[in-house]
Amino acid sequence: QEQLVESGGGLVQPGGSLRLSCTASGSIFSIGVMGWYRQAPGKQRELVAYITKGGSPNYADSVKGRFTISRDNAKNTMYLQMNSLNSEDTAVYYCNIYVVPTRRDYWGQGTQVTVSS
Repeated sequence: QEQLVESGGGLVQPGGSLRLSCTASGSIFSIGVMGWYRQAPGKQRELVAYITKGGSPNYADSVKGRFTISRDNAKNTMYLQMNSLNSEDTAVYYCNIYVVPTRRDYWGQGTQVTVSS
């Protein structure tokens, strides 16, 4: 059974930083597109960033210049470095792997990020 586990969330002051990690079990890490989504209370889930198998990153406009997505294939782990955090970044962050050939999505349980003074 494939599973994704997120970690690194927490409470941070505005302007602070956090690094989220997502570790995948199973065999899907190397063949999928990995990304981070977030969902704030009462809001729709939105794509924050994703990274291709070749390591090409893509970002939502709201986080460009502040967030950095990366992946370490040897560790089956994806990271999201979040800098200059503000209240708009408060949400539950979800790790996602999309396997194109099978058109299947795999999701983590989510990790809470709260930006507050």
